[in-house]
Amino acid sequence: MLKCDGGVAVSTVSAGRGIVGASLAPPAPLVRPMTSYDTVILVIDDDRALNELLTSYLQQFGMHVLTATTPDAGLKLLRDTPPSLVILDLMLPGRDGFAVCREIRRDSTVPIIMLTARGDLADRVAGLELGADDYLAKPFEPRELVARIQTVLRRSGDSRSAVSREVLQAEGLTVDLRSRTAQLDGVSVDLTTMEFELLAIFFKNPGTVLSRDQIMEQVRGVDWDAYNRSIDVAMSRLRHKLHDDPKRPRYFRTVWGTGYLFIPIPQVTTPDAPDGTAESSHG
Repeated sequence: MLKCDGGVAVSTVSAGRGIVGASLAPPAPLVRPMTSYDTVILVIDDDRALNELLTSYLQQFGMHVLTATTPDAGLKLLRDTPPSLVILDLMLPGRDGFAVCREIRRDSTVPIIMLTARGDLADRVAGLELGADDYLAKPFEPRELVARIQTVLRRSGDSRSAVSREVLQAEGLTVDLRSRTAQLDGVSVDLTTMEFELLAIFFKNPGTVLSRDQIMEQVRGVDWDAYNRSIDVAMSRLRHKLHDDPKRPRYFRTVWGTGYLFIPIPQVTTPDAPDGTAESSHG
């Protein structure tokens, strides 16, 4: 619940439950708030007080917030009003956040930020491996959540910033950086935000062995400690979706003790170019 303290709304939720007690009126917005609600955030958390606080706070940054206190209600909202991003609590009644994340990923690549009162590294790794895009432990500062939302949305292409119009092609694989879609031999491939980010990184660094540290350097807004332990799992999932046999690699070669190499040299096309010609992205 909220109370007024000198005209400023202040959180009264205990630090152990969600938001760290802090002013809900941001002294300096991280970005200029939008004039209309272009961004829809779905919060699935059984803490009603926290939901109210997040609704009030995120609205100040031009975000429209939908809330649900049960997994079923959250999944229904997801289907009926597709959001820009989902904030998903790990501890939910009936089904935990892992199960809900898994169910969301069956049909949707919507960005997911998971919340939990448990900060175990194993939980963070499990969430990322299931397809979550970021992880935030409770209690948290609301401004940190806003920063993470904005970062994940920039990565997913749901921000208002300009996006490259390049289309990259290599060995039957097509990656559209603007629409953030991928096709394998003309068939769409469903990738999570993180899987697409990985693929785009390798497309932009063909013929170069990328270490885990170099990959993390190019991926912003994720839990680095957890992600470092899940890079191999994420690569395994990406290979599986691209039907890339590690024993006879078409796209990715594992360089043991170092990292991964993207084998083909991509061709780059720009849809708006008058001649529509392609050129190598590697020099």
